[in-house]
Amino acid sequence: MAKVIMVFTSMTGNTEEMAEAIAEGVREQSAELDVKEVLDATATELEEYDGILLGAYTWGDGELPDDFLDFYDELDSVDLTGKKAAVFGSCDSSYEKYGAAVDILIEKLQERGAEVVLDGLKVELTPTNQEKQLCRLFGRDFVKHL
Repeated sequence: MAKVIMVFTSMTGNTEEMAEAIAEGVREQSAELDVKEVLDATATELEEYDGILLGAYTWGDGELPDDFLDFYDELDSVDLTGKKAAVFGSCDSSYEKYGAAVDILIEKLQERGAEVVLDGLKVELTPTNQEKQLCRLFGRDFVKHL
């Protein structure tokens, strides 16, 4: 059985709603899933899993949230070669850089050797029921790549 870790952060609950729906999709495919908030996770843990899901909202003018910064820096010390990964996050189109945190995390995962198997999933603010269904599908599709 594939082992998957999901590490995310959420301020307003939007990215958390996405994470919950994605987790449902992962579990529907009978994968073993550990879900952690970023402040409770270490980057070295990622090396123990077949699949890695990261979730973060975009802060300010296109940055990672502050609580993701230490984890992001810690990623420089891990080798994710052979790991499958995907990234998701809530976004706000009122900012110039839409969902930049998703793109930043994808780039870092690839830099560390992970294969990003799905396009980053970006949802405008609070996910609608239809978008939550897309999140479930994202989770199911991710497991199919493991």
